[in-house]
Amino acid sequence: MIARAANRTLTLGVLQTSYGANLADNILRTADLVRAAAAKGAQVILPSELFQGPYFCVTQEERWFATALPWREHPCVTAMASLAAELGVVIPVSIFERDGPEYYNSLVMIDADGSPLGVYRKSHIPDGPGYQEKYYFRPGDTGFRVWDTKFARIGVGICWDQWYPECARAMALMGAEALLYPTAIGSEPHDTSLDTRDPWRRVMQGHAVANVIPVAAANRIGHEGADVGLNGPGQTFYGSSFLADHRGDLLAAFERTDEGVLTATYDLDFLHTHRAAWGFFRDRRTDLYDALGPGKRFDR
Repeated sequence: MIARAANRTLTLGVLQTSYGANLADNILRTADLVRAAAAKGAQVILPSELFQGPYFCVTQEERWFATALPWREHPCVTAMASLAAELGVVIPVSIFERDGPEYYNSLVMIDADGSPLGVYRKSHIPDGPGYQEKYYFRPGDTGFRVWDTKFARIGVGICWDQWYPECARAMALMGAEALLYPTAIGSEPHDTSLDTRDPWRRVMQGHAVANVIPVAAANRIGHEGADVGLNGPGQTFYGSSFLADHRGDLLAAFERTDEGVLTATYDLDFLHTHRAAWGFFRDRRTDLYDALGPGKRFDR
């Protein structure tokens, strides 16, 4: 008899913790959680957005530009590259990037041998109370990216990207086998009654369903204010990191103040066939999608 090859599987891990003002401490905290996730079998391990320090975009202060560095020499990248090589895991690393006179909210994909596969620059940049990112970051110029890592073809969007179905669909069309979203999101200082946690989850669960693909999100926790060098009332992050399957069902999820790691395993060969069977990509009507083009306006 011919032995049947085992299906390809992928074990994703997400991290959830709080971060302070000290870069070295934040790297060590992240590294400890990466080790814990790897010990649970995670092959691709996702920290949250901008884990180098506090989420500084709550206000507009030029001092924070000094914390941006070229991506190849950023301490978060070099530290996670060494750790990825040691543990044999893939780590998407979110950073504040400086490229000459330009500044970006970026992600560097580190493969399981510690090699950087390239950089993605956040495409959608929010601007509102508590999330004043347009002051700090240019809109990304890389386009959406997917990477052939040791374990799977991975697509990553950063925080505000996660609200856009076009972003998820583009990465799926580029062959992504899982979608990852590092995030920093929580309280809305202009409206304390507004809680976006559940819609935040639901929109990404919808991406999972519409693209028949696993989705993982890693958010931070805790209150950040004067104690971490921020001005103003500060912000409380609602955690709630999760791992969803291709149905959008939550396989593992944290609550608002939990700290630690989550993991889930996916059958990639099953998903490849199941995605084809659903026909979402077969039945696309690109001839009808002119409304998605730039600057399109139509009579109502």
